[in-house]
Amino acid sequence: MPRRILVTSALPYANGPIHIGHLVEYIQTDIWVRFQKLSGNRCIYVCADDTHGTAIMIRARKEGRSEEELITAMSESHQRDFAGFGIEFDNYGSTHSDENRKVCGRVWAALREKDLIVQRPVAQLYDPEAETFLADRFVRGTCPKCGRTDQPGDNCVCGHTYSPTDLIDPKSTLSGATPEIREAIHLFVELEKLHGFLTKWIDESEALQTETANYLKGHFLADELRDWDISRPGPYFGFEIPDSPGNFWYVWFDAPIGYIASTQQWCDANGEKLEDWWESDECEIHHFIGKDITYFHTLFWPGMLETAGFNLPTKVRIHGFLTVDGEKMSKSTGTLISAETFLKYSKPSYLRYFYATKLTPRVEDLDLAIEEFADKINSDLVGKVVNLASRVGKFAHATGLSTTYPEDGGLFEAAAKAGDDIAAAYEACDYSRAMRRIMELADAANPFVEHAKPWEMKRDPARQRELQDVCTVALNLFRQLAIYLAPVLPELATQCSELLGEPITSWDQSKTPLTGTPVAKFKRMMDRVQPEEITKMIEESKALAAEAAEANATEAAAAAFNDSDEALKAEPLAEEITIDDFAKVDLRVARVIAAEHVPEANKLLKLTLSLGGDHRRQVFAGIKAAYAPEDLVGRLVVMVANLKPRKMRFGLSEGMVTASGPGGAEVFILGVDDGAVPGQRVH
Repeated sequence: MPRRILVTSALPYANGPIHIGHLVEYIQTDIWVRFQKLSGNRCIYVCADDTHGTAIMIRARKEGRSEEELITAMSESHQRDFAGFGIEFDNYGSTHSDENRKVCGRVWAALREKDLIVQRPVAQLYDPEAETFLADRFVRGTCPKCGRTDQPGDNCVCGHTYSPTDLIDPKSTLSGATPEIREAIHLFVELEKLHGFLTKWIDESEALQTETANYLKGHFLADELRDWDISRPGPYFGFEIPDSPGNFWYVWFDAPIGYIASTQQWCDANGEKLEDWWESDECEIHHFIGKDITYFHTLFWPGMLETAGFNLPTKVRIHGFLTVDGEKMSKSTGTLISAETFLKYSKPSYLRYFYATKLTPRVEDLDLAIEEFADKINSDLVGKVVNLASRVGKFAHATGLSTTYPEDGGLFEAAAKAGDDIAAAYEACDYSRAMRRIMELADAANPFVEHAKPWEMKRDPARQRELQDVCTVALNLFRQLAIYLAPVLPELATQCSELLGEPITSWDQSKTPLTGTPVAKFKRMMDRVQPEEITKMIEESKALAAEAAEANATEAAAAAFNDSDEALKAEPLAEEITIDDFAKVDLRVARVIAAEHVPEANKLLKLTLSLGGDHRRQVFAGIKAAYAPEDLVGRLVVMVANLKPRKMRFGLSEGMVTASGPGGAEVFILGVDDGAVPGQRVH
């Protein structure tokens, strides 16, 4: 009987684009979902954007738009990138939805009813300039233990952990202001009251990998569980708590509830009932998450579900982090590659396959070694799998498939039997083992074609029946590989279906050969990975990072030129310089003779500046939110004329225009009197 399965991935935060590190999880999940559907199980895959919190509020304010406008734009961007990598959700929602607010209310009411909520005042750092309480990541200061400067609000590189209020000389990263300590009421879930339930669930449910269960029992359940701070005082972008005005549910409260809300949206669109998916013993729930959010999904989340009467997870499938060439992904090295950039230079199927070769059921990090990536795609996919079809495809269009399956030395039967082991590996999320077994089948199939030499048969009219048999065997062995790889390479499955005229819709199709049908004209399926394309991808990623740095530098310069007392309070002092250092800055009057949008940049305008005569400069300025190009042409501005040129992906930026203001839409270019002359020095 088919299983009923609900699958989720962790909700991507609506504060930035999807990159190849994020894609580990979504590709891992999509592969598992596609396998379940191919196996005949009823499986739906839901996700949503995680949209609440201080970071969203601050970014929207900085960019001069509403939080709703920001999260709508990010959702469109995320869904575009996921679709580009063949990741298919049955529903993709948002935590900022009426459905999520309603389910949050149900969970909250249950926690209240079970007497699990307490409130007490909490001393917290408050930014008087940004007018908001500060999360740990928005505070930097000196470690109270070792004295290291510029450390985050919760821990130091020396290993010491502390409260943000313990930092020496703390500064807000939002404004640079010195935070104040203020008290506010916070609400907490008394997790210790669920200690017994959580211990039993972890011991008996088999929902967790062994190493995860042991970690939780050794680090958390061995002692009394701390109360979970579940609220934040306003201002805060999120849902206000109905029975606690002025307080909002913390983002980690409503984010996982978004799984249920997204399911509700799918149910409403498909005539289904939520209780059949979240309150039925006949439904399995599988969460896919990264190891960094284990704590939330294995302690807080099961406690919330149990209290509110929802199903507990059948499995919480946890993966490790991605490194590139053995190192942490980095903007400066170009290895923090966005999904959008990757798709410009390589095929999504290549990354899907490479990740599949690395993913196991264990909580292990995986490394994307660039040279290994190219070698594996070229060797496995191009050299083995597609090669099997391409070597006979050009002949098979003329011959079609034999009416009965020819003798092949037991190759098809052996591959059919291997299907059960490959399926078991997929089910266990041991994709690495599945890929090894599939490539073993490819290794066994290719010598059949090599020894038969169909290209020689083609030249002999008396051997056309023999040629047809060879094509029939080779294409059926290829079709088996395409079926087994379909969860990883859906595009290849489609290409195989078009070639042989029968859609791949079931795992069991691998057990029966296809005979007596025509074969379409063969079309090229895959190209080899070219090292120079990977180099271009990395270089563009570097350029994108430089673009962001350039835009941020423009905004920082604007703030630096604002000489009001308020600005001095808001902006922390940089390293001291001498008057000789300052004298090196060559400020010149320049006239804007051309201005235009940079289509692929969010913040930049491209300016052509005249310094007099034929002396012109091209400058990319992060002022797009504040100025339209037509408003700038003809204006006199002040530019830093001796700034070292910076190569960007759009071209060379040969200076910087000066401006004042806090940034975003509030940037004001410094102007000069109409009597000034381009090229004139400003003192």
